[in-house]
Amino acid sequence: MHDRTLYEFAVVRLVPRVEREEFVNVGVLLYCRKQRYADLLYVLDEQRCGLLARDIDFDQIRAHLESMKQVCLGTKAGGALAQLDQTERFRWLTAKRSTLIQCSAVHPGLCVDAKETHQELFEKFVL
Repeated sequence: MHDRTLYEFAVVRLVPRVEREEFVNVGVLLYCRKQRYADLLYVLDEQRCGLLARDIDFDQIRAHLESMKQVCLGTKAGGALAQLDQTERFRWLTAKRSTLIQCSAVHPGLCVDAKETHQELFEKFVL
């Protein structure tokens, strides 16, 4: 039997008009300490997102999501925040915000393979 280990995830949302509280799920952040896994999978469906607002700057949104991914991965491109340990990076990325990009509450689960589970959650909540 495979050992299952704890992971945490949050759904990443694009909220083009914060005052209207409408959103489109665009990604999933997943963190698994035991497997040393932390990553952001995302996709920006311009047609779908454009239904909520016509004036979205998709280049800006892509740049923001890519920055979040680099922080999550801990790369130099992620800047000073990417130098924090994995747990601190995940907590910072999933902190409550009232901005264009927001995260759902953090949810726990058990997995055998964090990367595989991440893909499954991405397909369930975003695609």
